[in-house]
Amino acid sequence: MTDSTKPKSQTQRAVEDMRALIFSGDLAAGTDHLEQELAQRLGMSRTPVREATLLLEAQGLLEVRARKGVRIQALSPDDMAEIYEVLTELESVSAYRAAKAGLSRSQLSQLAGSIDQMEAALRAEDREAWATADAAFHDELVALGGNSRIQSIVAMYNDQVRRARAMTLHMRPMPHQSNHDHRALYDAIARGDADAARAIHHSHRAQAQQMMVSLLKQFGLKRV
Repeated sequence: MTDSTKPKSQTQRAVEDMRALIFSGDLAAGTDHLEQELAQRLGMSRTPVREATLLLEAQGLLEVRARKGVRIQALSPDDMAEIYEVLTELESVSAYRAAKAGLSRSQLSQLAGSIDQMEAALRAEDREAWATADAAFHDELVALGGNSRIQSIVAMYNDQVRRARAMTLHMRPMPHQSNHDHRALYDAIARGDADAARAIHHSHRAQAQQMMVSLLKQFGLKRV
């Protein structure tokens, strides 16, 4: 049994702190940083920072460059188009599998709760709260699909999607259509209509891809 009170390692702290700096833009896309600089900024030694940069490189957030430190990866429209192609297919399979599983309303309560939170966030015009609830919805959808390999692949790309969303959150229209899509998907899963669930989610993700790519183009970002 894992002890939840166990203190975080220095490497875990470095990963979390660097992720926060990247997501906030304090470590901006395309910028270069020396290991020693990052260690001083985080108030720790170079060893956990070095280990953290390797983990963040695997997540696609930065590139470790020999004898040159790290470069924070930009999110180009092409990158995001490719990521969404993968997520659209895999999450749609998860929606299909969840509907096929004959899940009870109790088993779907977390999914429904995320929709309620998104709708409350829109009423309050709180985009950040909406984004948090939206991420929880997609995580739960993939979990309900019950395919551990899909979960692993989706997890590889989630940070990049959430980073792109953080960059564009205040550029997009209020996501009322997204909430409508989520509610329709929930209803299809609850009534066990697997084909409808897959089709609804595939359309939803395809539309999200078009919008995200268009918004990223406004940043003028390119692969580096």
